Amino acid sequence: MAAPAFSNFLNCETWFMEQNRSIQLMDTTLRDGEQTQGVSYFPQEKVSIGKALLQSLKVDRIEVASARVSDGEKSAVQQLTDWAKGAGHIQQIEILGFVDHTKSVDWIVESGAKIINLLTKGSLNHCTNQLGKTLEQHIADIKQTVSYAQRQGLSVNVYLEDWSNGYANSPDYVYALVEALKDLGIEHFMLPDTLGVMAPKEVSSSLSDMISRFPNIKFNFHPHNDYGLATANAMAAAEAGVAALHCTMNCLGERAGNASLAEVSVVLKDKLGFKLNIDEKEIHNIAKLVESFSGKRLAANTPIVGADVFTQTAGIHADGDQKGGLYITELSPERFGRERSYALGKMAGKASIIKNLEAMEIEISPENQKKLLDKIVKLGDQKATITPNDLPFIIADIMESNDFAHIELLNCSITSGLDLESSANIRLRIGDEVYKSSGHGNGGFDAFMKALAYPLSEADLTMPELLDYEVRIPPGGQANALTECVIQWADDAKQFHTRGVNSNQVFAGIQATLRMLNVRLHQRQPA
Repeated sequence: MAAPAFSNFLNCETWFMEQNRSIQLMDTTLRDGEQTQGVSYFPQEKVSIGKALLQSLKVDRIEVASARVSDGEKSAVQQLTDWAKGAGHIQQIEILGFVDHTKSVDWIVESGAKIINLLTKGSLNHCTNQLGKTLEQHIADIKQTVSYAQRQGLSVNVYLEDWSNGYANSPDYVYALVEALKDLGIEHFMLPDTLGVMAPKEVSSSLSDMISRFPNIKFNFHPHNDYGLATANAMAAAEAGVAALHCTMNCLGERAGNASLAEVSVVLKDKLGFKLNIDEKEIHNIAKLVESFSGKRLAANTPIVGADVFTQTAGIHADGDQKGGLYITELSPERFGRERSYALGKMAGKASIIKNLEAMEIEISPENQKKLLDKIVKLGDQKATITPNDLPFIIADIMESNDFAHIELLNCSITSGLDLESSANIRLRIGDEVYKSSGHGNGGFDAFMKALAYPLSEADLTMPELLDYEVRIPPGGQANALTECVIQWADDAKQFHTRGVNSNQVFAGIQATLRMLNVRLHQRQPA
């Protein structure tokens, strides 16, 4: 982009700075993120996430542990630092340490890390009531630990814990603390909104004041999301001029979590024009990795990384995209290595149907498109979840085709009881043959699968491997809600899934199984 003509050098210099603004992101998923209730990583999981953050996502810095937590924590850090030394990332790994003279420093040195993030008290309240010390005593303790850390070869950053409340309630304490530490060779002064109490205007004014008072210090801002303002506060901090922002993947962290790295990185680039090192195509992959290892599920509507955020549900949106990309923004799925989809349900329109049919390379007449839309809207009213994989079955139904009706369950009775083996009696049509069979098993679905064995062997049809079986009631559903069952299968190294919807969870699984068998039988039909 060429620089516009400017009337004076000052304007030109301002333009140049705006076009080249950069800011660091420090990810603390492995430290602050592990303080999420119920989250604890195994050492190898922590190593895998750390490698992915640095090597794939290309985060500037990562905070990976708290000193003196456990032997397992030290082992994880040692494995990560061993890799980082060879990969050239050792100066990007940081460990939280405490003002305890030698203890934290020795732990960090033994772990192989090179940077300590020293946790100091950023408010008079914490210093007085938690430590029971005066500011002067606390400063003396900090200087003692900093000096020891530097003699051991560590670089030092400092957190001012509870800084947001300290700045609001005891600013003179904050100023005096920073003044006392500013000439100690500390790399980053990290200012946390520890309890997530700030709003963007407060962030902007307070950080602007800190930066103007101490222009030679690299300040970081560490937001929390208690008011749902972490991303907005991160924006305000970036505009105020901080050198780095702290985030976590998937908004993990204490209470309501930290700022989301996905949200912050995209907003900084799109709305504020900052240049970042982040590889955006890796954001979703690493979000799923952290989701898996943390056990904390991402909401489907989570910005950038949620399952549904690139799904158009309203028919009018699909129509606008069909006629010229009217609902497309900078947040394109391709930017993040993902794909756009068009939901099928009661709000679907003609364009939604066309988009899904095109994606599956299915062609039907306009008349049958109308019938298909009517059927999908009706199913949507019944709370059925409809996916593109369901389209061939719905199309076969509305066209009165037998293409996907090679197997039909004519009757089925399943009984279960407390401390009793379940039993299933079925009558099944495969092609032109009708079979009766029964089975017993550990639960109704298992009994049904045992009952299937005889008719399938007669039809020379083998079952694929069942990889995963998931049953759920839609969010907000009542006890009488439709139950959705999704089964994942493996057939000759090819994986696929089928879905069943029924008010009875066993019969939802049976429907999913019958759909799978119909697909296999259809594949055996002559061309």
